[in-house]
Amino acid sequence: MLKKQVGFITLFTVSIAIILTLIYEFNLFAIHPDFMMGIRWVVGAVLMLNAIFRKNLTTWILTCLVLGIFVGLDFPNLARAMQPLSQGFIKLVKTIVGPILFATLVFGIAGHSDLKSVGRMAWKSMLYFFCATSCAIFIGLIVINVTKAGVGVDVANMPHEELPKTATITETDQKALEHISSEAHGVYKFNAFIRDTFPENIVKAVYENKVLQIVVFGVLFGIGLALVEEKKRKPLVDFTESLSEAMFKFTNIVMLFAPIGVGAAMAYTVGHLGVDILKNLFMLLGSLYLALVIFLSFVLLPIALFLKIPIKQFVNAIKEPVSIAFATTSSDAALPKAMSAMEKFGVPRKIVSFVIPTGYSFNLDGTSLYLSLAAIFVAQAAGIPLTIGQQLLMAFTLMITSKGVAAVPRASLIVLIATADQFGLPTFVIAAILGIDELMDMARTSVNVIGNCLATVVVAKWEGEFDEKAPFLQDVKSEDEVAG
Repeated sequence: MLKKQVGFITLFTVSIAIILTLIYEFNLFAIHPDFMMGIRWVVGAVLMLNAIFRKNLTTWILTCLVLGIFVGLDFPNLARAMQPLSQGFIKLVKTIVGPILFATLVFGIAGHSDLKSVGRMAWKSMLYFFCATSCAIFIGLIVINVTKAGVGVDVANMPHEELPKTATITETDQKALEHISSEAHGVYKFNAFIRDTFPENIVKAVYENKVLQIVVFGVLFGIGLALVEEKKRKPLVDFTESLSEAMFKFTNIVMLFAPIGVGAAMAYTVGHLGVDILKNLFMLLGSLYLALVIFLSFVLLPIALFLKIPIKQFVNAIKEPVSIAFATTSSDAALPKAMSAMEKFGVPRKIVSFVIPTGYSFNLDGTSLYLSLAAIFVAQAAGIPLTIGQQLLMAFTLMITSKGVAAVPRASLIVLIATADQFGLPTFVIAAILGIDELMDMARTSVNVIGNCLATVVVAKWEGEFDEKAPFLQDVKSEDEVAG
């Protein structure tokens, strides 16, 4: 009963605070800034009380996310000093990624010794990834052409930051391209991408967090192990099963630090950028969020409804990994939690361990949508008209070159810069929008995670292996019955 009372107080307090904030922002009445600061921290205290009573990790993550915004607004210097906490959390999570990918992939393939099912999962996953990312690209193009967010932009008054100096191709490849006709550059870069999916050293791939290389090695190792006779295969299969179980438990321990890491990440973002920056590029930011909402509502939601996926339970399953991705702007940070959440949701481990890691390189729905939208925005801001054919060519070039950027925060900027150079667009406009890239990265990374989680369920349903009686689904039903 007390929990319900605290929930009601929280809802009432937050509602009043939102109303006062709108009045303050639109200058409907004169409200002193110090009064608004006091309101924020009253809300913060109520949210903390609510989190204490609920004793739920997701509630703590969302509470600390809001508290991080308040710290960034009211104590920007303190907020900027909190960045090492968010970096520490991401580093801790990255220690999980390599072992958990390798162990779950190998066990999923060799543990069942069904190589035909691996082949089916591969082509079904790739077909779904291609369709989903293509839809995302077209939505990005349509929205930016309708809103025309870049037309008439005063670039001189936009916040400028130094562009990343990271190159999209290695120095060796650059020298090789000098001796190849420009007409064949695209072929060389595609072949270089294929080459870079193969690891020269698995330890190095794990150290550098090369997700696609770990996946390739894990799949090949799993297939090789599946071909070994049962007596010799069993010890390694048992080892990978034990390792994957241990890494999932390790993930649960690491996630206890998630509220602090997420709160620190949000505090740094707001303290570093401030909230006024939202007003400077509202049209671009609004266009992106509108396009992502359209994609979620008219692509992912219909897919879920068509396959009769329980929406409420799915949202409950993914809210933790999505909130982590939103605050840290890194899909990597959400990967272990997303994998464990989907397994509890009813997707077999062999499907989760194949689809999610592969999706991190090939199913970047949010990133694909953002890149198509941002590239046209740059052209609009620079006053360079592009035909529909040129826009489509640019969009699909971005889709191909964006593979593998999910693990690195803001790495999509590097892809955008390279593509702008290739199509003769000015990079100074990208430097101008770099100031709010973190705010856009939050949304597109969250959609990446949502898309990959849904992809596991789609493939599981397609394979006829989705567990309708999974523990998570039963737990949610039990909670609903108790609440009723």
